[in-house]
Amino acid sequence: MTAPTHLDGARVLAWAWSDLPFGHVTADTGAAPVAIHGLAVCRYGDEAQVYRFSCDEHWDTVQDEVYASVDEARGQLPAQYRAVTAAWRPV
Repeated sequence: MTAPTHLDGARVLAWAWSDLPFGHVTADTGAAPVAIHGLAVCRYGDEAQVYRFSCDEHWDTVQDEVYASVDEARGQLPAQYRAVTAAWRPV
């Protein structure tokens, strides 16, 4: 599996994929938890900050978080995404 070049209009800088979920995101609506298979660090245009997107098995974005750097976004995975170790790949 490879990541798309862009997610939600942001350019992908680094990504990780796992056939087994990194973890799950619980929906606020009470729906079943969504399995997170893809993680991507992305940047919109020339912004200094980056976003870590958590994606389902189709690279659809489920959740995002803002960080000051790529290293920070890769290194600060929440506990819910540590079921599988992320092997980050640069783009």
